[in-house]
Amino acid sequence: MKAIKNKVQLIGRLGADPEIKVYDENKKLAQLRLAVNDRYKNAVGEWIDDTQWFNLVAWSKLAGYAEKFLLKGTEVAVEGRLINKNFTDKNGIKRVSTEVIVAEILILAKQKELV
Repeated sequence: MKAIKNKVQLIGRLGADPEIKVYDENKKLAQLRLAVNDRYKNAVGEWIDDTQWFNLVAWSKLAGYAEKFLLKGTEVAVEGRLINKNFTDKNGIKRVSTEVIVAEILILAKQKELV
């Protein structure tokens, strides 16, 4: 059970091209936004489309992979772990941000294949 304590799997489409940052020449970071769509019927039988947005962070080789192969609109499956970050915004209000630290990325459909 140790392996599944903090694990998340998501399938969705990228909302933007990856943002790439390089640290110390060898460390690369990719930040991505993932839209995951869900569809369900409400109490009166109407279909409701619900989109949840997730912040993804990929390091090193995965960041290089993201930089080379991922674009806005690409459908991907990701697996990783959740982390929470506490911060104070510019108005002095304490906030919490949740990110997925990506361990694996699988391309399901490229953006240009959607046409």
